[in-house]
Amino acid sequence: MQNTAEYTCAYCGETNLTFVDLSVGMQQSYVEDFQVCCQPNVLYLEIDEATLEIEINSEPES
Repeated sequence: MQNTAEYTCAYCGETNLTFVDLSVGMQQSYVEDFQVCCQPNVLYLEIDEATLEIEINSEPES
């Protein structure tokens, strides 16, 4: 099952929509290159099991 979540780039501050694969688990982290500035963002996701609400945060890849 997939869903989407919006996050803010840790480099340029623009927002982006990303696909979230809910079958991977309720806590996820991965690197995704931002579509506008092409910088790598580390995304941290937490998914509420009851509501499937997605909380997403990003930080620069170090």
